[in-house]
Amino acid sequence: MRFQNDKGEIQISSEVFTTITGAVATSCFGVKGMAARSKKDGLVHLLRNESMAKGVRVLFHEDDAISIELHIVVDNGVNLTAVTNSIISEVRYNVNQLTGVEVRAVDVYVDSMQID
Repeated sequence: MRFQNDKGEIQISSEVFTTITGAVATSCFGVKGMAARSKKDGLVHLLRNESMAKGVRVLFHEDDAISIELHIVVDNGVNLTAVTNSIISEVRYNVNQLTGVEVRAVDVYVDSMQID
């Protein structure tokens, strides 16, 4: 994504958005981590911190806005509505504050619930 102003050009890579999104989502209460579905066995895997970007997809729109899809694993017994609403709010706010980009939508997919 590129922005042009009188002082020059700013370019923000998709990795910046995935890093911010992953960090914000995993810091929310009840989130165990980001998830990825294995193409080999079809199972959902909890991602390590260094690869959490695999659980995030950023879609760029022509009007310089973005939409974000997250795949997460949650703790057993949490209120899914409360957790997902918190993630949506926090991701939208933090991405906008840190990059200045409008977040049009945040879609959260709960792929698994981890029972300890």
